[in-house]
Amino acid sequence: MMPTWTTACPDWQDRIIDGRPLISFPPLFPDEAQSSLDIYNELLVVDAPGSPKMGDVSRQWITDFVSSIFGAYDPESGRRLITEFFLLISKKNSKSTSAAGIMLTALIRNWRMSAEFLIIAPTIEIANNSFYPARDMVRNDEDLSAILHVQEHYRTITHRGTGATLKVIAADNEAVSGKKATGVLVDELWLFGKKPNAENMLREATGGLASRPEGFTIFLSTQSDDAPAGVFKQKLDYARGVRDGRIDDNRFLPVIYEFPDSVVKLDGKDTQRNLDQIVLRIKEDDLFHVTNPNLGASVDPSFLTRELQKAENDGPESLCGFLAKHLNVEIGLNLRSTRWTGADFWLKCSGTVSLEDIISRCEVIVVGIDGGGLDDMLGLAVIGREPETRKWLLWTHAWVHPIALERRKSESGRYRDFQRDGDLTIVDDIGQDVFQAGELIQQCEDSGLLDRIGVDPAGIGDIIDELESRGIGNDRIVGVPQGWRMTGAIKTTERRLAEGTVEHGGQSLMAWCAGNAKVEPKGNAVVITKQAAGTGKIDPLMATFNAVALMAMNPEARGGPSVYETRGVLSV
Repeated sequence: MMPTWTTACPDWQDRIIDGRPLISFPPLFPDEAQSSLDIYNELLVVDAPGSPKMGDVSRQWITDFVSSIFGAYDPESGRRLITEFFLLISKKNSKSTSAAGIMLTALIRNWRMSAEFLIIAPTIEIANNSFYPARDMVRNDEDLSAILHVQEHYRTITHRGTGATLKVIAADNEAVSGKKATGVLVDELWLFGKKPNAENMLREATGGLASRPEGFTIFLSTQSDDAPAGVFKQKLDYARGVRDGRIDDNRFLPVIYEFPDSVVKLDGKDTQRNLDQIVLRIKEDDLFHVTNPNLGASVDPSFLTRELQKAENDGPESLCGFLAKHLNVEIGLNLRSTRWTGADFWLKCSGTVSLEDIISRCEVIVVGIDGGGLDDMLGLAVIGREPETRKWLLWTHAWVHPIALERRKSESGRYRDFQRDGDLTIVDDIGQDVFQAGELIQQCEDSGLLDRIGVDPAGIGDIIDELESRGIGNDRIVGVPQGWRMTGAIKTTERRLAEGTVEHGGQSLMAWCAGNAKVEPKGNAVVITKQAAGTGKIDPLMATFNAVALMAMNPEARGGPSVYETRGVLSV
């Protein structure tokens, strides 16, 4: 009789605080699970004192995970009923050693002749982290050495009887193309999220499962030290959806060690204070175990306590890094030491603002535009002012040409994420970005609320031509001073964010741009530049400053008296 099950775990928040299992169902085929677990438990952890067996040092959480993988195999039909597994866990919880043990067990239990098993890592160093434990497990066990042959130079272990292989490879398209793997384990998925074409590469690596019903894919990762992106973000979002019961997929098993919202939820204060509150809650309630199920085994509690203390003293950037890697706290934006002050308050001003909201709720609208080079973003920002609250509502959009994805390969996965969110358009033809920006500005104009459009005076010819073709003349297009002369707009934006009198759409694109912004003092003024030349973009943020420069002049509704010429904003 076919078993019935669900991989959802809707009560995970209570379970994880209590230290209870996150897999809510027993192995589908207990005999298969136990047979494989018997092998896994006999493997040696050579680099641990006394070279203990895995069964002697593995805690319940990992044996449950192993049992679920192998216990999903139906020996009668030769089909694995759960085929995809996702484990998110903090650093130093024996992830790589466990990966080696799981894949060795799969190699030993496998019946298919000449089968391929792969461990795919983003770098050679990470690949070695999984290969060396597997190599040592074989070489230090006479029985395993008799049936398995290690070729260290190729990071390959071959089963002498079946000819099946376990290969540990550093990822690139050529390394995985043409593979017909029966089992694939992907280590440190968060780093793949920063690689161009990672999604296609992993699809190539796992393509062989289509003809291998007993096959499986395992994704292992710690949290990203930056906002999740690319294939990592896709898998993490999907895994959370399955775990929470929002997505019905009982062939996908998510095991996610992260804090519940009650611990890490923002409470409306600035980012630094939220970080402090997260740390305080973890300390007061002694919650290090939540994302470290191996606490007291492979994870030393005193090490975590000391490293946390050091990170707190070193500032937000260091603290965010510690929280991401050792406590799996998802970081919404970068908080580097040279960061723009407004980034500290950005997340707390998130809402659900759309362009339609601005048009329906506001009495006046201004638009800012920035960028637009072939390998750059064109950013558009729309700010509206509510009549009663005087609150500013902000919505942004951006455009890039495909050449930008080619020249910024490290960010191409993130760009695709923004595209899926609907906040970034990747255009095919030159001029398409300017035309679409014009369409959005026309929508604001047709509402009768648009006052003026603020732009960088350099390189705006195409924008002017587009707007003039729509009947919006030069007198409505304002050249906003750039560089140190933008200090007023920058400071106004910071104050508004700190006061909570700006509400934006919570777009990941803008959180990324805000985190990319770097402050450079220029005498008594400041200049906003990019943290990293050529990679992290800030054009939509600069467009926002252009719009702020206009809204700060407190414009009347369209048709009212102009204030720009008399208050220092230059007209084109």
